Amino acid sequence: MPLSEPVKRHHIHTRRVECFGYIREDGLWDIEGHMTDVKTYGFTSAHRGEITPGEPIHNMWLRLTLDDTLTIRDAEASTDHAPYNTCAAINPDYKQLIGHQIRPGFTGITRKLFGGTAGCTHLTELLGPIATTAFQTIFASNRYGKELIGQTVPERDPDAPRKRPPHLGTCHALALDGEVVRDFHSDFYEGEKETVEG
Repeated sequence: MPLSEPVKRHHIHTRRVECFGYIREDGLWDIEGHMTDVKTYGFTSAHRGEITPGEPIHNMWLRLTLDDTLTIRDAEASTDHAPYNTCAAINPDYKQLIGHQIRPGFTGITRKLFGGTAGCTHLTELLGPIATTAFQTIFASNRYGKELIGQTVPERDPDAPRKRPPHLGTCHALALDGEVVRDFHSDFYEGEKETVEG
């Protein structure tokens, strides 16, 4: 269902964030984020001169290479367009992500590493959507991805204790006392158990 009909308005700015998940031939995963900002009007920039309507003010990429445990094995940032000549100088600092794992607390780690003048606001913002894309790519598509490169994923031992899937308890629909967890992940359901009358 679309949003309601808006009041008459004028388009001023567009930010686009796209993320892509890839399985590599070596079995690692590349997660790439791309962000652009464009205006519908032209203006003059002190560092870049005339910026025409639709020309990116920001045009930035960030790639994380991850293993199956979501541990970052490599990181690369690229700035194609930025408002200031000095913006791209911070790109190599994103290599500090190597060795960290995308897990609860990852946002706090990125704030500590790249908060304030230690990072680029826009590249750091990309880490959030990249992290969720990593979950969708690596956890949700692991078997399919491994088959694409000729690897097999072993079947889970049905007698082994199950670990709680990391996405449970992270949003309204996946509340531990909610119907989705009750119906599809009953081992981890924390709501009231239904009693069967007999």
